[in-house]
Amino acid sequence: MLRLTGRAVAAEALGSALLVATVVGSGIMGERLAGGNLAVALLLNAVATGAILVVLITVLAPISGAHFNPVVSLAFALRRRLSPSALAAYIPAQIAGACLGALLANLMFDLSAIRISTHLRDGPSQLLSEVVATAGLLLTVFGAVHARPAATPALVGLYITAAYAFTASTSFANPAVTLARTLTDTFSGIAPASAPAFIGAQLAGLAVALPLLHWLLAEERPQHA
Repeated sequence: MLRLTGRAVAAEALGSALLVATVVGSGIMGERLAGGNLAVALLLNAVATGAILVVLITVLAPISGAHFNPVVSLAFALRRRLSPSALAAYIPAQIAGACLGALLANLMFDLSAIRISTHLRDGPSQLLSEVVATAGLLLTVFGAVHARPAATPALVGLYITAAYAFTASTSFANPAVTLARTLTDTFSGIAPASAPAFIGAQLAGLAVALPLLHWLLAEERPQHA
């Protein structure tokens, strides 16, 4: 179990900020360069996001565990791998860092710091996608930690890159990122009216993943003669 320190909380805020700055910034860059070709914009957005996850997890995991996601932190806490005090500190840090990342991305592309999104993302397919994306992310994280800890950064980065393409919602899978993306009216934004349902679907994904993790990753008990 990771010990709660100021450095760990700062690492969660910093990682969340850089993650969202990449998501939003690469979305803006992709939209500007693609000339209306949304497939090209999405490809750039997905590759950049997957790449930054590999970097951030590799660098910051020894300090904080590199969650950058309230659902991931909650899953670690429920599986008794993160203390309640750490959970209570991590989640505000992740949300604050993520929102700062959205503001930074807006400013880096000469936009106003806060531009509330008007991009509605509604409908059953979007919400089902968020359930699947979040459950899949948690299975990836815990499966990697269980079987190949050294490969965790690459596996998480690859999963998110793939999930951008195979989910209708483009795999937010993160309540902090969802809230932050309401602050940018650009390619990767989400309207505030759509955010609560997305977050609810992400929590549903957590509820789906936990029993699967308990079953799949249960320690085998020795057989008695």
